[in-house]
Amino acid sequence: MPSLIRAHAASTDAMLEAFGDAALLRAALRFEAGLARARADLGLLDPVSAKAIEAACAEPPEIEPLAAAAAHAGTLAIPLVALLRARIPDAAIAAELHKGATSQDLADTVLVLQAKAGMALIRHEGHRLRQALATLTEAHLATPMLGRTLLQPALPITFGLKTAQWLAGIDDALARSEAEAERALRIQLGGATGSLADLDGQGLAVSDRLAEILGLAPALAPWHARREALAGLASALAILVGAIGKIARDLSLLAQAEVAEAFEPRVTGRGGSSAMAHKRNPTACQTALSAALRAPHLAATLVSALPQAHERDLGGWQAEGPVLAELFALTHGALAAMAPAIEGLEVRADRMADNLATANLGLDTGESETIARRILDHYRSSPHGLR
Repeated sequence: MPSLIRAHAASTDAMLEAFGDAALLRAALRFEAGLARARADLGLLDPVSAKAIEAACAEPPEIEPLAAAAAHAGTLAIPLVALLRARIPDAAIAAELHKGATSQDLADTVLVLQAKAGMALIRHEGHRLRQALATLTEAHLATPMLGRTLLQPALPITFGLKTAQWLAGIDDALARSEAEAERALRIQLGGATGSLADLDGQGLAVSDRLAEILGLAPALAPWHARREALAGLASALAILVGAIGKIARDLSLLAQAEVAEAFEPRVTGRGGSSAMAHKRNPTACQTALSAALRAPHLAATLVSALPQAHERDLGGWQAEGPVLAELFALTHGALAAMAPAIEGLEVRADRMADNLATANLGLDTGESETIARRILDHYRSSPHGLR
């Protein structure tokens, strides 16, 4: 059952909206109107008919009855196309709506359009987190602290080295997600069996023009049963969540009262306890670590769905949409939790010094500062790095 309480605890309003029903329907209407426009631009549909179809797609239908009809039919396209055709008085023009497409074309392109909006949100929040990590690293390049291996005191490092490694992990993961999104966010138009039948021999041209209209990349060929790109994007999102989770794991351990070296910023009403007034719980870390537990298994669903049967599968691609939506929700939720936590991080350099002194391991931090500076310089000069 839909639950705002659970959804908002794990994600953001913006991402939940990007993958919500209203956004899904807007994308579906854009697909149908864009298909008519693409066919008209290539001379396969007269302009009057194209405008009539576009007008029929102008207003979204009521969500609840359409959702019930889609569940009954087994796909959104069947009741949606019927509803849109009923809006067109001329039966001959109505028959032109959706011509050359199939249900999966609509579903896949809608998912890609929503994922494109989701990637814009991840890009923005990811840049915010990178900037915060760079600023934090600059401030603590030479701040000595105890390095820990196997959860035990090891040798001295600097806090700047630790945060630079956080930065490297996030930046690599963001670059990977961008690369996988570039592969995945492409138009899908193949018709009933991926042969682009019923488009008068101009199917590839229609597909390319539809991609241009919708602001998507063109596809080399219809990809009904080739789901590697979506599985790659899902895997990249899970890796990004894991990189955020790495920061959250370290920070939650640094915030333990026995360590007390770094804390999430104090925010009124956040991080307390219903039973213990003294508690200062790392709530941002909680959000990120919860996401890091869930994300790998969600990505595994899309990887498991790769062996899809023949030209269009049964059950495989239908499983992907809700899972990918949840992955986007978790990723943005983790980023949106961790970015302000790093921006306002309370660093206790005095406690770092005390814990290091107690361990009696000296003050030689090796090349910590040099490594941290190298990471900063590299990511500032890279195409996906900090600017």
